[in-house]
Amino acid sequence: MCDRCASNARFSSLSRRAALGLGAGFALSAGLAGPGWAQATAAPAPITGTEALDRLMAGNARYAANKPNQRDFSAGRAARTRSQHPFASIVSCADSRLAPELAFDQGAGDLFVVRVAGNFVNEDGLASLEFGAAVLQSPLILVLGHTRCGAIASTIDVVKNGTQLPGHLPSLINAIKPAVLDAQKTGAADLLESAIEANVRLNVERLKSAAPILAERVAQKKLTVAGGVYDLATGKVKLI
Repeated sequence: MCDRCASNARFSSLSRRAALGLGAGFALSAGLAGPGWAQATAAPAPITGTEALDRLMAGNARYAANKPNQRDFSAGRAARTRSQHPFASIVSCADSRLAPELAFDQGAGDLFVVRVAGNFVNEDGLASLEFGAAVLQSPLILVLGHTRCGAIASTIDVVKNGTQLPGHLPSLINAIKPAVLDAQKTGAADLLESAIEANVRLNVERLKSAAPILAERVAQKKLTVAGGVYDLATGKVKLI
């Protein structure tokens, strides 16, 4: 076996956790994670997950009161080509009426956002959040649902009426259906509102227990996972 093949064989035998650890180290030292992903050495002072959540909620209060911080979005653009240091990761619905950076009054580079209709966590989203926590050192993940969510309303329609949806839409329904079924069991007067909150809670619990990376960081108190619902009418986020 040639030296190169032997090296490749040794690398492929690494465990998933060891590979990620090496990958993170390489990203920092040699930029193997690719331009725009590797961190520079001059990172801001670390904060806790609780402090990160407080910062988000303070920003949301400014947004809801229509008193956002004034920002020059061109400032720091060159520096951001060399590194990113988001203080929070957000799992958000893809709904066009909800923009996390605006809703929390944050600037470019502050939030690491994963978006999908129905704000649930699939394998790709989980991998992105693992990257945010393990490599970018984000101390907080916030699962953010919103009122009048069309993806959840469609899931309720499928569950209650057996509606058949075209294309790949059933994959969204299957991911959200457990929350709708949980909400049905409560006998809530507003099934949509109850299902929206249930969907947030289910995904918060999934992230807390997602082994090996996120669960370990939660246990070590290096990562906080929280949930909230954004009110489209008021702009306010309610933690749940």
